[in-house]
Amino acid sequence: MLFTFSRTLLAATLALSFAVPAYSAEPHKQIQADSEQYKAEALKLLERLVNIDSGSGYEPGLTQVRDIAVDELKQLGFSIELVPDKAANNSHVVATLKGTGKAKILLMAHMDTVFKEGSAAERPFHIKDGRAYGPGVMDDKGGIVAGIYALKVLKNQGFKDYAQITFLLDASEETGSEAASELIRTTAKGHDVTLNLEPGRPADGLVVWRKGSATAVVEVKGKAAHAGVAPELGRNAAMEAAHQILQLGKLGDEEKKTTINFTVIKAGDRTNVIPDQATAKADVRAALPEEFDRIEKDLARVSANKLIPDTEVKTSLLRGLPPMPQTPESDKLVAIAQGIYGELGRKLTIEGSGGAADASLSAGVGTPTLDGFGIVGGNIHTPEEYAEVESVAPRIYLLSRMIVELSKR
Repeated sequence: MLFTFSRTLLAATLALSFAVPAYSAEPHKQIQADSEQYKAEALKLLERLVNIDSGSGYEPGLTQVRDIAVDELKQLGFSIELVPDKAANNSHVVATLKGTGKAKILLMAHMDTVFKEGSAAERPFHIKDGRAYGPGVMDDKGGIVAGIYALKVLKNQGFKDYAQITFLLDASEETGSEAASELIRTTAKGHDVTLNLEPGRPADGLVVWRKGSATAVVEVKGKAAHAGVAPELGRNAAMEAAHQILQLGKLGDEEKKTTINFTVIKAGDRTNVIPDQATAKADVRAALPEEFDRIEKDLARVSANKLIPDTEVKTSLLRGLPPMPQTPESDKLVAIAQGIYGELGRKLTIEGSGGAADASLSAGVGTPTLDGFGIVGGNIHTPEEYAEVESVAPRIYLLSRMIVELSKR
């Protein structure tokens, strides 16, 4: 009971203390100067990280990226805890720095990318027409760099008016793991606010809400037969799976921002045999948590309508990250961030995203959370992924000043 009361009191205190301050038209001169000064150095660190393959589960590359980040954070005075995770094939990093104030601020970024081994050699870091390219340059190696250099700026200022800054580096954000999810939830509960360092949006924006994710699985059991001699004796699992994909793919709800897209299909291994097994998987995204319950029920209900008699169809929904809703607390964080960016004469766009992220886990335990504090970029998860070079200094400034302002609350 005491714990519940304390959490309630803390939440109420935070809601009151997140009052939006009045900002002058002038930027903080020293933080601005340091942010500009660190631009070239930050790009060099970004190049080092991008030129290391660190796809989810690739132990050698993830270890290299982790060791570089840990070394940088140790130089800033952070104490380091490595949290092993067999599912991630590596360790997550929880780095902590103690201060003299009251606020506990959590920064989050991730070390893994969606790109396979060999991508860095094929498409090494390079800059062209004001944009930096390379695997993971914005998602999320740019976020790691923004976090490290914002902290360097604050160290230069001798700023310690926080109780604790924690920098959590996830080794498996792109694929997820139970250990990582539990680590994030547990860590976020002990903090007053979370700033997630996922990429800044192409229009120079922050992310105030995110959809949750899930995977719909359709398993079909048929009967094998010779495809040329006696196909009528078989029960074609591939054809039934195709039928199910067409009808189950209509279960989304545009008004509620719910989508279902089939992306993986497997059936058969020989052209002259009617396949007796088929599996189809769909990416499911929803802004409302109750939509996952609805999708799960509708998968079972609609799949009962079969095309091929005597086939068996089984459906399931594997839940991933929960939605990150927009809240009054996140709106107050947005106002603070917009005021800070206004000091530079810049304007932040405020967006939602169909992509799920670790921020959802932090928000899910009630910690006020705002996302998108990394370097600005676009074409995420594609070979053309890029980061805007001229966003580096402004984003370092934004994160540095955000930490300063939140430390006053």
